Amino acid sequence: MNFVNPGDDAVRALLKTVKTIAVVGLSPQPARPSYRVAQAMQRYGYRIVPVRPLVDAVLGEKAYASLADIPFAVDLVNVFRAAGHVPAIVEQSLALHLPIIWIQEGIVAEAAARHAQAGGMTVVMDRCILKDYVRLFTT
Repeated sequence: MNFVNPGDDAVRALLKTVKTIAVVGLSPQPARPSYRVAQAMQRYGYRIVPVRPLVDAVLGEKAYASLADIPFAVDLVNVFRAAGHVPAIVEQSLALHLPIIWIQEGIVAEAAARHAQAGGMTVVMDRCILKDYVRLFTT
């Protein structure tokens, strides 16, 4: 069975309820897509939590080495890592009972996405959270 993303109504509802986004692989370099997407989502009112080892802060927010190190609730995990890293991120997310994982555009990990769904997570894969936000809320 192939993975299927939630429809527009479900994504719209999801983005209305989310407040805190942990961005796994958030680069401190402004030219990188992860930085630009996270910065735009921050401007739209979301709290961005960088998850990146060896970095102190990104976009004015304290960075954490892993999802498990974040000492407060996270509503959504936004993944900017290569597909080979997604299964481990899914496992961490499931262990922490995180509700939503959004795997960015260009990243496809079918088995990991289905595993996250089977574990009760809402999953969006191979889509850009910023593009969907703009399409669903600003047009």
